[in-house]
Amino acid sequence: MSLTEEDVSVQKSIRVKANADTAFRVFCQDMDSWWPRSHHIGSSPMSRVVVEGRRGGRLYSEQQDGTACDWGEVLVWEPPRRFVMAWKITPKWGYEADLSKCSEVEVTFTPADDGTTLVELEHRFFNRHGEGAEIMRETVNKEGGWSTLLMLFQSKAEAQS
Repeated sequence: MSLTEEDVSVQKSIRVKANADTAFRVFCQDMDSWWPRSHHIGSSPMSRVVVEGRRGGRLYSEQQDGTACDWGEVLVWEPPRRFVMAWKITPKWGYEADLSKCSEVEVTFTPADDGTTLVELEHRFFNRHGEGAEIMRETVNKEGGWSTLLMLFQSKAEAQS
């Protein structure tokens, strides 16, 4: 596969038996409750994930060695409907400070009449990563990537509804 200027996004969705307020809160503000400890780019084991709930806020992990490891930035914060973050991770699983070289993850929360919420995730602009973009896309699209993360989120959100 070769990424083009049009890019090829990864799109996933899941229906959660929780209202949009709960789904948004668990996904964004309580990410630490469901995000796997194995999914980090820090130099020591991860202790917790933090999302600063505002535009320009950081997404980072606190590591067991006491350091903080940035890996995202909040681009859009519209509770309880929409969240967009810059994926500040390189294809070699390091930190990328330059936003122009970062892909984006958008998550929308659409309430249904039956009290459930459709959660749709799009990870896009992989071409910004340059060399290694295809590997990054394939990695987040396969088992252990966004589908697995959404199932972990769904379980936590439904337990709190």
